[in-house]
Amino acid sequence: MGYPDTAGQRPESIDVVALLMNQHAEIRSLLDEVLERTGEERRHAFRRLVHLLAVHETAEEQVVHPYARRATEGGEHVVADRLKEEDEAKRTLKRLEHMDPDGPAFVEEFITLRDSVRAHARAEETYEFTRLLDAGDPARLQALAKAVRAAEAVAPTHPHPGTETAGKNALFGPPAAVADRARDAVRKVLGDRS
Repeated sequence: MGYPDTAGQRPESIDVVALLMNQHAEIRSLLDEVLERTGEERRHAFRRLVHLLAVHETAEEQVVHPYARRATEGGEHVVADRLKEEDEAKRTLKRLEHMDPDGPAFVEEFITLRDSVRAHARAEETYEFTRLLDAGDPARLQALAKAVRAAEAVAPTHPHPGTETAGKNALFGPPAAVADRARDAVRKVLGDRS
């Protein structure tokens, strides 16, 4: 697709598309890592994936999708399709969080999730990100990257299906983020394996 390599660049010079592409690469790597591991290593990789997907999608829903709707030709349709995919992924992640990561049901459902997340990322890269690059000036795209980072800093760390719009994220996101981060801290302190 021809996106620039951002290694060595200052964070303020990276545009939103490059930032999200880097996150997509990390997500793809974690999807593979979850399946390659077993036991506590799989559980840890899955938790990292859940966290990354939760904050990534929340930031896209709060910052990127609203901009893409307004600023790109056909943006409303492209974003609507991505939101449907994101909601389904959140629902699947929520189910997976309550399953034994080493069980066959987890692996089967996780493979389905992996395939749908990969397809979703390809669709974003093909239909949404290319429109953002075509429609946005470099300074605007860099400002959007900063806004994405800010949204990720306060985003929920677990999936919350049904909150795929900026308005719903603004209303339900902060309390969910506090609850998620508190739950994460308790798990870490207690060494909870659930």
